[in-house]
Amino acid sequence: MDVNVAEAKNSLTQLIRAVEAGEHVVITRNGKPVAQLGPAPAERRKVRFDGMQDRIELLPGWDAPVNLDRFLEGGV
Repeated sequence: MDVNVAEAKNSLTQLIRAVEAGEHVVITRNGKPVAQLGPAPAERRKVRFDGMQDRIELLPGWDAPVNLDRFLEGGV
């Protein structure tokens, strides 16, 4: 189903119902497609806070204080 932007703005609830019924909705501006409404992914990825736990290695001294004057001069 193709719908122009103004019509989509005024009938969003009906368009969402159409998508829930399995239809894809293309929103157009001046006859050209600009967006598409479709069903949400069946399953979303769960957030994992330890995903990089065994992949990142911090070298000794990574948390050592930094001399700001030397850093700004380009030194280490």
